[in-house]
Amino acid sequence: MANRAYYDDRIQDFLSRDSDAILGALTRGSVFPIETSQRNAWLTQIDILRETLAPYAGRGKMYFEYAVPRLGKRIDVLLLIDHVLIVVEFKVGEAIFSASATDQVFDYALDLKNFHETSHDKPIAPVLVATGARHAKPELAETPRRDGLLQPVHATVESIGEIVRQILAFCRGRPIDPDRWEQGRYKPTPTIIEAATALYRGHSVTDISRSDASAINLQQTTSAIAEIIRDAKEKSKKSICFVTGVPGAGKTLVGLNIATKYIDRESELYSVFLSGNGPLVAILREALARDKVRREAEAGRRFRKGQARSEVKLFIQNIHHFRDECLIDSTRPPIEHVALFDEAQRAWNREQTANFMLRRKQLPGFGQSEPEFLISCLDRHADWAVIVCLVGGGQEINTGEAGIGEWIRALMSSFPAWSIHISSQLHDEEYGAGEVLRACTGEQMSSSTINFTSGSQ
Repeated sequence: MANRAYYDDRIQDFLSRDSDAILGALTRGSVFPIETSQRNAWLTQIDILRETLAPYAGRGKMYFEYAVPRLGKRIDVLLLIDHVLIVVEFKVGEAIFSASATDQVFDYALDLKNFHETSHDKPIAPVLVATGARHAKPELAETPRRDGLLQPVHATVESIGEIVRQILAFCRGRPIDPDRWEQGRYKPTPTIIEAATALYRGHSVTDISRSDASAINLQQTTSAIAEIIRDAKEKSKKSICFVTGVPGAGKTLVGLNIATKYIDRESELYSVFLSGNGPLVAILREALARDKVRREAEAGRRFRKGQARSEVKLFIQNIHHFRDECLIDSTRPPIEHVALFDEAQRAWNREQTANFMLRRKQLPGFGQSEPEFLISCLDRHADWAVIVCLVGGGQEINTGEAGIGEWIRALMSSFPAWSIHISSQLHDEEYGAGEVLRACTGEQMSSSTINFTSGSQ
């Protein structure tokens, strides 16, 4: 595990080492100059961890500034104790547990679960420590996927020791061998890859769902979207639908299911799955291309990998490449009549889009948000078009991201002829669209139709 962490040690050895020696190791491990604030933060963390880990000498290992494979992210402290991985994010001096910090520690844990080979099947607990906080109400609970990942836990300096004890009692699993765990490579969790591969082979979504309830929900959602697509084509109209769900609920699977269902480029129903997650796009393309070559070889046919990659690229694309192509000719519609936008709430607002267009595309005065521009691309079709927005819930909207409300605003102000199909869950506060939707149901609704479908995930 060379250079994965700035400093790692057996817990018993960490407890016995001098703080300056640990600080020296951290400083040597960093590739950046260490400022006084970072030095003081590390010393604070060392002091807190000495007391927290005292009961666990001989029971595991700890890692400072641990890098999640290939993702460019570093976890403040990763604890491997007995059978559990504990991801700890410190906010030194902070007195509150902010939503952004909570999302940050959860994202670290989620990335570790999804992208680190030997962490896929391990219990992982994200813990946020605000050193200036005096009160916290820790509640231990698994995420809806029931895959061993816990919901984020808040801790104070005084409570973190007790929280670690509770986590170890709450989680179930076999003891983790640190040496074997450290050999884990960058290897995305197989769930989405296997699902995409099965869909590409022609299996139905019900064949690959995790449970009967999940299969029913996925099939109902897919059927609802398929009906919207058929209706739009038959009646020569334009529709947009919003599929909601927490991380892991199956939104991406719904999008891939539609994309593979209408994969024929010569068909008028031809669809494209668009994602701003570059690593996910690359991973899915490579997995599907390899599977295609392997299946052709098993059938006694030679099929070049480059050809397989080209086929896959037709229906799984980076959203930025799609956007750039549409910028070349502002009147020409894309070949696809159906576009599925993954994590649609991450699209940029007008200011962020204009800034990007000026800096990277030399287009001054760009006056559209990313949702408005993307809708305009499909609106170029003279007859019909469908947009499917896959919307993640319970996530912090970052600086420059428009949130789902901007999609609704763009439709109401610039594309009133479009029909809007919305999951009833989109009214929930976590999706940040409630205010806009309330406005839409009033006087501004004169020329649009909102249908509440079964398209929630």
